[in-house]
Amino acid sequence: MGHTIIQQCRGYSSFKLLLIALAVGSLVSGCSSTSTTSGARVVDRNATAPKRPATTSGQYVVRPGDTLYSIAFRYGWDYKDLAARNGIAPPYTIRPGQPIRFDSGASRPAGGTTTVVTTSSSPSSKTTITTRPAGTPAKPVTPAPVTSTPTPAPVVSTTPAAPIQVPGPERAVGGWAWPASGVLIGKFASNGSLNKGIDIAGDLGQPVFAASDGSVVYAGSGLRGYGELVIIKHSDTYVSAYGHNRRLLVREGQQVKVGQTIAEMGSTGTDRVKLHFEIRRQGKPVDPLQFLPRR
Repeated sequence: MGHTIIQQCRGYSSFKLLLIALAVGSLVSGCSSTSTTSGARVVDRNATAPKRPATTSGQYVVRPGDTLYSIAFRYGWDYKDLAARNGIAPPYTIRPGQPIRFDSGASRPAGGTTTVVTTSSSPSSKTTITTRPAGTPAKPVTPAPVTSTPTPAPVVSTTPAAPIQVPGPERAVGGWAWPASGVLIGKFASNGSLNKGIDIAGDLGQPVFAASDGSVVYAGSGLRGYGELVIIKHSDTYVSAYGHNRRLLVREGQQVKVGQTIAEMGSTGTDRVKLHFEIRRQGKPVDPLQFLPRR
């Protein structure tokens, strides 16, 4: 009798130990699976590389039809900085096969003061930045305390925006006028991957106007994504661009006046009839609505 009870107890203990071993094994397996999953590498498939000249040496080789202005426009440079970088003097004549260097960005002075034009809507607004000569150690700067403030939640409107009707070539006080009549269908976005100007929908063949007095520095279709394009230089600071035209009515080197017809609206390089209009200040896109007359 006693021997039988001892065997039953031993059998019960063995069964209990088996259950404990199975439970521990399941926990170990679960932890291993979780660790493997959390250690997986995540790849952002939407990331894009910065835009660079399409050469292995960081240079661009001039093609037939290029101008210094169109090359600077394509890569977001100020044409004066690009000319200085390559030792090209006015009137900035270039030839096919000529290499254009883009290394290290625009040249900067070794010391003194540098005048930088800010992104204010006033062309005369400037900020002066003092630089130190090369090799001079910088003075230590005590960082200011960082304070964080809660960001208010954005207000989302559920009411669809009504189309904005663009007026004709009415001249603004600052010398700018609307480049076409029609409906404003695209606004400027400061993000480099989005809209660098505004889009105006209209009818095929309707007139496109010069937005201000200036000189035509490019007229052609060599810039991908712009179709038949006109670029007008207005000053050493400002140029404007008119893309997707059906037909160009001006040539390079021609002087134009504000309100003068320079092209016919079209759909070259895009999927609908519209004018893509940009204003660039020292090579950088700015919001054209800051310069055009208000309705």
